[in-house]
Amino acid sequence: QVQLVESGGGLVQSGGSLRLSCVISGGVFGIYAMGWFRQAPGKEREFVAAINWSGTSTDYTDAVEGRFTISRDNAKNTVYLQMNNLKPEDTAVYYCAVRLYPRGTVYRMIDRYDSWGQGTQVTVSS
Repeated sequence: QVQLVESGGGLVQSGGSLRLSCVISGGVFGIYAMGWFRQAPGKEREFVAAINWSGTSTDYTDAVEGRFTISRDNAKNTVYLQMNNLKPEDTAVYYCAVRLYPRGTVYRMIDRYDSWGQGTQVTVSS
């Protein structure tokens, strides 16, 4: 059974940076597409960033383009989300997700992903 565990969240001032990590176990990480999503209080879960199975293709929502970077280290079964120039509106619980289909591309739709982590809280103060 595939499991995902996020870490790296916390409290940061506006303009600061955080790096989220998501370690996946129980599967062949190197062939899966991965994504990051977030959910703010009272709002629906939304797409943030995605990376294809080989790491050669990425996609970002407009709100984070140029500030966030998604990457992966297949040797460590880990996907990262580097978040720079954070803003108060980035405050949310951040989730990583995996699409359990070999050699997937980048996906924005929640229902394309098969397994999710428990989430990590990111709070940006103004």
